Amino acid sequence: MEDEPLDRWAARREGRLRKPGELKAVTLSSGPQRAAHLDPDAPRLILKWDGFAWQALTTVENYAAACQVLNPSAQAEAAQLPGHTPRLGKGSGRHRKP
Repeated sequence: MEDEPLDRWAARREGRLRKPGELKAVTLSSGPQRAAHLDPDAPRLILKWDGFAWQALTTVENYAAACQVLNPSAQAEAAQLPGHTPRLGKGSGRHRKP
């Protein structure tokens, strides 16, 4: 077995690590954390990774506000397509309403 050079190993490890400044939102409700869309009206805590631990950054009132904080460019992209509504293709799948 051939040993990997230390600089290549360090670069590979650095690519796997979470980058400082990364944000995430957690639901502020009782019980365990669940998928974000299950309780869209619950307040959220926005956390920021400082390289060692998650630090509280701010709170927001609901899921939609958390999405805006986590991905502000998505709001700009949505604003570029005013009135655009995706349409379903032709078909009569059982999941579609008559």
